[in-house]
Amino acid sequence: MEVEKQQAVSDLLTPKNGAFGRLRDVYAAFQERREALGLSNPGTVENIAKEVQRDVFLNNLSFSGLRAELTKAFSASPLFQVSHALSMGSQAQPPYAYTALYGSPKVFLQGNLDNELQFSGRFNWRWTQALVSKSSVQLTSQGNMVSLENDYTGSDFSASLKAVNPSLLDGGITGMIMASYLQAVTPRLSLGIDAFWTRPAMAYPPELNVSYAARYKAADWMACGQIIPDRGVLEASYWRRLSEKVETGINCNLAFAGVGPGGPMGGMGMQKEGSVTIGAKYDFRSSSFRAQIDNQGKVACLLEKMIAQPIRVSFSGEIDHKQNAAKLGLAVSIDAADEAVMEQQERAVSDAGAIPF
Repeated sequence: MEVEKQQAVSDLLTPKNGAFGRLRDVYAAFQERREALGLSNPGTVENIAKEVQRDVFLNNLSFSGLRAELTKAFSASPLFQVSHALSMGSQAQPPYAYTALYGSPKVFLQGNLDNELQFSGRFNWRWTQALVSKSSVQLTSQGNMVSLENDYTGSDFSASLKAVNPSLLDGGITGMIMASYLQAVTPRLSLGIDAFWTRPAMAYPPELNVSYAARYKAADWMACGQIIPDRGVLEASYWRRLSEKVETGINCNLAFAGVGPGGPMGGMGMQKEGSVTIGAKYDFRSSSFRAQIDNQGKVACLLEKMIAQPIRVSFSGEIDHKQNAAKLGLAVSIDAADEAVMEQQERAVSDAGAIPF
């Protein structure tokens, strides 16, 4: 009898005939069908609308005042360069900033120090081709910030875990923790989920918000959306390539304040807010022009012109009809490098994605 029990346990644990073996076979069959679909990596939830927000819109590129930047590249493989930035008439940019950057397929380092001794830095390390750890720190007079992040890029999915100012000194976990996952379901459709947990101090209760995302990417157009049910927020973006040199995009953000806990059932009325932004980008032979307008009456444009190989001039303009305000900006950038370094840069263009930026 004892021998029969031992034989049953042995059969259960046998890789070929046991339960573990069957699970392995099921997993192998699932992987084969998954690979047969020909899915590719869909990107990340954070950059789900990158064609609109980064390629077309100029939200992160608009500036005001006068600015000059001189960049000196000492090497392209590994990448090593320093830059000096001068700014005048801008409240967002310091009068002077010094930046040093080093990048290789394994590591990425960047440090920035301005005239008020405010420091910001990044350090990224690639453990494997798929796993990258990222960290950043900011030391300013307004406060300090530390960010820790791990990104995993699979063949047909992306996962990320990020913590901002995490701490255990108050007797519990405080700070912000974000986790996201985006999975390719078909060659064009991707579905994802994003969770945001925050607790500024132990005296406050923690708050968790979960959002759901979807992205559909065709050959010359893209549509994506993200919804946060607890906050009543819905954001949708659409991007289309009209020609080889013309791209357009539209972004719509709707917020229904009062939805969820503490909403209308808590004695608050429903408040609806929304914003719509439309933009376009034109690429010419040696320049690019971007323009956008939103429903608040704000019109902005950005013109970037390559005067010569090392000199680039940028003009930024913005008119806010609702606030009756206007902003103008002019920037000159000079990229200096030796001929040998320029040749290295041309050879390293195809490997630029290997640096864990």
